[in-house]
This record gives sequence, structure tokens and C-alpha cells, in this order.
Amino acid sequence: MRVCVLGAGVIGVTTAYFLAQEGHEVTVIDRAPSVGLETSFANGGQISVSHSDPWASPQNLRKVLRWLGDPDAPLAFKFSADPALWRWLGLFLRNCTSHRAVINAERMLRVAQYSQAIRNQLIADTDLEHNQQSSGILHVYRDPTSYDEAVMRAERTTELGCKRVPVSIPQALEIEPALSDVAPDLAGVIYAPDDQSGDAHQFTDQLGAVCRQAGVAFQFETTIERIDVDNGRVRGVITDKGRVDADAIVVALGSYAPLILKPLGIRLPVYPAKGYSVTLPVGEDHIAPTTALIDDEHKIVYSRLGNRLRAAGLAETVGYDTNIHEARAKLVLKHVLNLFPHAGDASDVEYWTGLRPQTPDSVPILGETPIRGLYLNAGHGTLGWTMAAGSGRIIADIIAERSPEIDTSDLGLARF
Repeated sequence: MRVCVLGAGVIGVTTAYFLAQEGHEVTVIDRAPSVGLETSFANGGQISVSHSDPWASPQNLRKVLRWLGDPDAPLAFKFSADPALWRWLGLFLRNCTSHRAVINAERMLRVAQYSQAIRNQLIADTDLEHNQQSSGILHVYRDPTSYDEAVMRAERTTELGCKRVPVSIPQALEIEPALSDVAPDLAGVIYAPDDQSGDAHQFTDQLGAVCRQAGVAFQFETTIERIDVDNGRVRGVITDKGRVDADAIVVALGSYAPLILKPLGIRLPVYPAKGYSVTLPVGEDHIAPTTALIDDEHKIVYSRLGNRLRAAGLAETVGYDTNIHEARAKLVLKHVLNLFPHAGDASDVEYWTGLRPQTPDSVPILGETPIRGLYLNAGHGTLGWTMAAGSGRIIADIIAERSPEIDTSDLGLARF
């Protein structure tokens, strides 16, 4: 079967890999000059199964309302006249109940756990090198109330099979000595020993090479103009460089997926959540963490990538603006130096920004559409790399008309 994958980020490339394994003739189309150059390029670098907490919850809604108007807020909702934003916000508020938060957390965790297992097998099969670490993730808290709430969520997560256990401050320092400067200020620490970290761009780049060896064709620097549909079935993709015929099309365009689907009458509830990252070089004299961490209160994640420290976080709804706003970028650096004052060379920092494709319930949208042959692999939010392998495998199974290994009945577009 001729399958066209739209998007060459970590989601699209991983999907292409599994489709090629099935023997399909796969073409990947992207406007960038290579793979993984947008949201996958300089993200937080974590395979954080334990971080399967939906944005939509009563606790987060209270925080967001409190943060309105604060330029330094971790989550900054900036309102505009964009109808897509207002529709997204309406669906987000509908999911901000305790009942919905529990349901959505289970769905996120289901995909994330499955994806981790599939990813581990993929790495074993391909031997990809990408600064991978398997020493877990530490979640740190300064506020006692936030920590108590996190402990309750951790108990539910652990019951569902993902270890997320409170550890004492001395135990946390044994796991990560670089926390010693901030240890007196910590209210508590939760450890997820099975989580991982690494360089998502490096992973995507190397997997792209594996895909080429398997016969996958890549069309870079190519603008997708529209999806050609005839009698309710996809026929191909029209680009600025010509037509690509296809029997099946997978939309893996991240935040841009709604734009290509709108002319087809499909309203995809995915909205871009702009985030930032900073990357600091780490020398012999620096005291930087080697274990991945998450500062849940400030929404900042930390990953050690060889001789670099990557910190990423914050979120704001500013549409498709991808300009680096200095104040927000430097806010991430400020949080880095508050937690790890001797972490790296702040005079040589690299700033980056990207658009996370966020659904109102934080659960990705996987599977078929009303148009035959058109499939969605979209809306992974902050967990794109975490969920990439499992999502790609699921789409390959669905296209092969084979039941996925996990329940996907509540992961599709129909839930909205």
C-alpha cells in the first residue's frame, strides 16, 4: 500500500518506521530541510511516562486563573479572537473536573506505558545512540500543598502500574547530588525510576536514517497544499512540487494538523502551546544534574544530554507565533539557575522555542477519520516523544486492519 505521512517530526518519522516494517511504500513530506527540526528539535528530552497528568484538572484550573495577567506564569493563557482558541478553551473547561481528570490520566498513561515498551524494543532493534539515560526522573516540590496533591496523584499512577514513589530528601540527594543547593527548600520529592531521557532530535535523525535504509522516501522543503479526496476516500497529497498519490495518509503535523484538515470539514481540537527551552554547556567545574528532573510547580523539565543541560517548559497560547520572546526564554534560564546555580555556562546558553500540539484533555488523537484512508496521529502535547513509538505502532496496526495491542476505542476524534 502507498502510504503518505505528513510531518517529519518524531511522531511522523516513528510512524513511517513502523509502516515500513509492514512492507508499505512510505513517503514522508515536510516543509523543513530535514527530520525533527521543529517541535522535536530542542524539547525537554524526557520519556516521562510518570508525567501523565492532564492539563485539564480542577487544581490546574485554579492555578491558571490565579496566573492570569502574570507575565512570569508557567501557563499563560493569552486570549485572542481566534475561534479555534475559544472552541479549545470550551472543551478544556469541560474536562476540568475531577472525574474527567482521572479518565484522561488513565488514557494518557495507557498510551505512554505502551509506547515505552515499544520504544525499548525499537532501540534494541536499531541500536540508536541519543544520549539515552535510564536512571528515572525526580519530581521536586517546594510547596507542601503541591507536594501533597502530587503524592495523591502518584498513588493513583502507581496503582495503574507506573511507579511514582515519594522519597526522602536524603534519598533524593543520593540519586541526584546536584540538588544539594536547593535541598533545604524542598517540601518533598517523588521518584519515577522507570522513566528515561535523551536527545529527541538525535533520536529522530538516526531513526530517519533507518527509515531511508528501509526504503522510506522523504520529500523535504515541500509545502503541503491540500489533501486530495474523491468520493469520501483519499487519493493523494497536492504539494508545491507536485502530486503524491496515496492509498492512505497519516496526518502527523503537530500543531499544524488542524490547518490541513479544516478544508476537509474536520475540526481537530488541537491548539499550539508555545514552550521554550535553554541548553547550557556543562564543563568539568560545573555542578549539573545527571538524573532527569521535573519541577512541577514551575513546569520546567531538566535532562542531561552528555556535556549539555537541557531545560524546557512554560506554555502560552499565542497562536502560531514562533518568535523567541526574550523575557520568557530568560525566565526558563532563571529557573535553571535557581535550582542549579552552578549547572553550566550561562554566558553561552542556547534559546529555543516550539509549538506543542495540545488537545483539551491532554490525550492524543489516534486513528481513523470519516474520510476513508485518512488517519490521525496528532495532539500529543508535551509527551510527543514519550508517546511516539506506541502511537506509530498503533497507526500501523490500524492501517493493517489489525487490532492494536491496547484499547484505542476512546483515543479517537469521536470523543470530541
